[in-house]
Amino acid sequence: MDFFPSLWMNTMNRCKKTIATSFFIANFFLLTLGIANFHQNAAAQTGERGFPAKALRGTLVVQAPPEVLLDGRADRLSPGARIRDTRNLLTLSASLVGHELNVNYVRDGAGLIHEVWILTPEEAAQKRPGRQEGRNFVFASDTDGVKRDDGKTPFNQLPVYPNR
Repeated sequence: MDFFPSLWMNTMNRCKKTIATSFFIANFFLLTLGIANFHQNAAAQTGERGFPAKALRGTLVVQAPPEVLLDGRADRLSPGARIRDTRNLLTLSASLVGHELNVNYVRDGAGLIHEVWILTPEEAAQKRPGRQEGRNFVFASDTDGVKRDDGKTPFNQLPVYPNR
């Protein structure tokens, strides 16, 4: 008679350990997913995306991926290029074919477009560092505000330098 209760108790203890272990693992995964989801939602709620300082502004039209038009000139997306929409979610380039988009972009080492952020109207209204009057570059003469050419010098006249 003592044999059966002890056998029953051993069986139940093993089941409890297995169930407890499964319950712990399931809770661990749910907690991990919850933390990851909270982090993603918290980043989306801030309203501001942090663009790299080297990001440039342009108008992008995807033609036939990876072929694109950037500011009206033919260009190319890099293999593995990441395009993020206005909610900062990854978007496939094929879903953007024919749309004219205001974007910030970064090129890779080979000169191909590697990262693209589609801009909201509020982000598009903000000035990007290094972009003036629609240009993505800055001349040295633009930085100090001093106008160096009065426009009266003929193009074929060489400047006269004092003798040394």
